[in-house]
Amino acid sequence: MTGSAPPRLLRPRALGPGDLVVIAALSGPLPAAYEPNVEQTVAVLERMGFRVRRAPLLEAGRRHWWSAATPAEIAGELNGLLRDPEVRAIVASDGGQTALGYLDLIDVEAVRADPKPILGYSDVSLLHLVLHARTGLVGFHADMAVPGFGGNWPSAPVARRAELEELYSRLLTGTEAIGVLPASPSWECWRPGRAEGPLIGGVINRIVLAQATRFALPLERFDGAVLFWEETGGLASHVWSYLQVMRHSGILDRISGMVVGVPRDIAGLEPGASPTLPELVLDVLGDRDIPVLGNVEFGHAGPNLPMPVGIRAGLDARQRTLTLLEPAVGPPAITGPVG
Repeated sequence: MTGSAPPRLLRPRALGPGDLVVIAALSGPLPAAYEPNVEQTVAVLERMGFRVRRAPLLEAGRRHWWSAATPAEIAGELNGLLRDPEVRAIVASDGGQTALGYLDLIDVEAVRADPKPILGYSDVSLLHLVLHARTGLVGFHADMAVPGFGGNWPSAPVARRAELEELYSRLLTGTEAIGVLPASPSWECWRPGRAEGPLIGGVINRIVLAQATRFALPLERFDGAVLFWEETGGLASHVWSYLQVMRHSGILDRISGMVVGVPRDIAGLEPGASPTLPELVLDVLGDRDIPVLGNVEFGHAGPNLPMPVGIRAGLDARQRTLTLLEPAVGPPAITGPVG
């Protein structure tokens, strides 16, 4: 059986000074208590030189069940942002439990016609994986408004905030490869070795869920990939089970390396508990000779290092380095004269 050729890598267009970034509710609601986090995010993005607007569904107190609105309403707003030539990037307000409800409603032709950076993690991992599968779009598993720019960043040391602000600005506006990501003492070599390949990943349960839909990444897209994943909540046994699903599906036989994020609030991984997260990961990997770099700051334990889905990365687990080998964005959008 022969399949169709995979989409070519689709880089979003680079942003320039004064470009419009929209903060949008792509999943969960905005509790009134987190309104200051959105305001803080606006300030961060404006310091990077962008104009910032809030999408209408991002309204404190608005909700439908566990979501900011119905899946159809969220998809409608997202599609409007994708089609609007003035909007140059979309930042998710938060994660949640809604993206599965509108994966089939996204205007993928609008994505192909005018690719834009979409920033977020958690539930937004589904958007990155599915849009990458369908269009080749580079997704930005990166900080968002409530738990990221407006939550984790203000509590980070000043030097770290400045480092991240410069990193995100380069990521969104520069057409040169970022190079080596800024490491920290938390990074651990769980299995030595080197690997180079496209970054594919997200929250581990969302990877498994995405692969259960008709929008799944074909298995060959994991060939040589550097798989990155993180998790929050749940149980250590759940993480083990998700890894087992990826083993059974053949993903672990295809990847060239693995990067694991800092776990957050996972029962059974408390200090002194057994198994540890490295033990759990290596148990499932078995004798696969795959380098593993652990405890890297991306995801729910932020502030986040950005992990652009689809971009080639170099991993040296022994040296504890992770390098972005390609730019995440392409040439900027061509705009006509003003006035």
